[in-house]
Amino acid sequence: MGGSIMKHTKTQRAGSGTRIAAILLAGTLGQVTMAGAQESPERDEFFWLAQMNKASLVINSQEGLLDPDLAPGIAEALREVIEAGDAPDGERPRTVISFEPLLIEAGGTEVTLLHAGRSSQDMHATFRAAMLRDKLLELADQLHVTTTTLVDLAERHAGTVVPNYTNGVAAQPNSFGHYLLGHAAGLDRDAQRIREAYARIDRSAMGTTVLNGTSWPLNRQHMADYLGFAGLVENAYDASQISSMDHPVEVASIVTSVALHSGNFVEDVMTQYAQTRPWMLLEEGGDNTYVSSAMPQKRNPGLLNNTRSDASQAIVLAMGPVIQTHNITPGMPDPKGASDNAAMVDAGIGVLSRLDTVLNALVIDEERALEELNSDWTASQEIADRLMRDHGLPFREGHHVASEIVTYARQNGLGPLDFPYAEAQRIYAESVTGTDAPSEMPLTEDEFRRTLDPVAIIQARATSGGPQPDEMTRMIGTARARLDGHAGWIAERRAVVTSALQTLDGDYQTLAKTD
Repeated sequence: MGGSIMKHTKTQRAGSGTRIAAILLAGTLGQVTMAGAQESPERDEFFWLAQMNKASLVINSQEGLLDPDLAPGIAEALREVIEAGDAPDGERPRTVISFEPLLIEAGGTEVTLLHAGRSSQDMHATFRAAMLRDKLLELADQLHVTTTTLVDLAERHAGTVVPNYTNGVAAQPNSFGHYLLGHAAGLDRDAQRIREAYARIDRSAMGTTVLNGTSWPLNRQHMADYLGFAGLVENAYDASQISSMDHPVEVASIVTSVALHSGNFVEDVMTQYAQTRPWMLLEEGGDNTYVSSAMPQKRNPGLLNNTRSDASQAIVLAMGPVIQTHNITPGMPDPKGASDNAAMVDAGIGVLSRLDTVLNALVIDEERALEELNSDWTASQEIADRLMRDHGLPFREGHHVASEIVTYARQNGLGPLDFPYAEAQRIYAESVTGTDAPSEMPLTEDEFRRTLDPVAIIQARATSGGPQPDEMTRMIGTARARLDGHAGWIAERRAVVTSALQTLDGDYQTLAKTD
């Protein structure tokens, strides 16, 4: 590509980026490793079943529902099962009915006293919610990284003027940074959706048993606190019959939105590869592009193809919970599979990661972009706008004038830079014949030329949210503030769960009378 090329590369980010790193680091440092309550090799079903058993033991002991003389023996049995599961290649059962036999083997039938006031229904609903909220935070992390890359790139190209397209056709000039901020706004809505979904999923079903509660007075709120949940699923029927089916469907909608936003951007870049002289491409080589096996001139954009394919696959996986939930009675297990739903979220994370790679590989040829703008009539609407704003001509009449100028220009192979002013005067006069408009073109030749200048058009925009420099500065600041807020939210959510599990472990260790 010829001309002045600006390439985006990964750099150390200062300012808001430093604050974000500090927030995330603080959240990471808060995850102190503790025997028995630390994050096990993975926070899977086994991990959460262990935490629920710990919490049941502590709560029932504290509230006089369990003989205190039995607590140390049950705690020891639980410790054995957890340590065995955490060992390399250890057995990590994923259901209540496969976890309990290990407890019985380690401590006898007395350990089943822990099961009072609960069932596999509410326990499974609880660990699924806990695992899904963990996955949402992973998705939120990658969304934050990718959106930050978008905003950084937008700031770098705030003054880069490029063509934008509607209905697949060149439409108007725009700042490339402004265009990127538009895509960042879409991802910010995805971040909002994650936070909103998290709040609905961050509710404990524990203690609701099958669907209508139990005569055993298990302290549900205390259980929720120990497991790091913000509150309870209020209705016992809703807990494992309705809400646990809603959760994966809602998360699927977020993964779908992420994939659609990513695919839209990739396709916009992809269309440039159909041109003989694109203004936007990927840096050649590496995993970005590859040479055709038959045609030496071709540089196929493998990274774009792979990102688009990943987005399609994520949407396919996201359709799973929707289809599985359709036409089944409440509470059926079809859409609840923790591993399937984790794979769906992982697909969304993968799409965002690939999109981040795309953004870091973009090469923008500013001169070629401006050349393309000046080779077509994407600035022609400004003629109608200027005639209306400065000279009182009704917009539709000004639009007709501009349209006739474009028709004549294309018939005669003329571009905006070489269009004769005299022809513009003639076309104007003929177009307004029979109207109340001034009979002579009210724009001077100098005004006419400035009206068709893409750079001047961007500079003169007055719309709130437009690409003019002052608005770009404001919107970039707003976008960074939102990114800071999102990073802080992620760190806070993780800190809540970590602190709750540490409290549970401390109380459990005290009860078990172990070091």
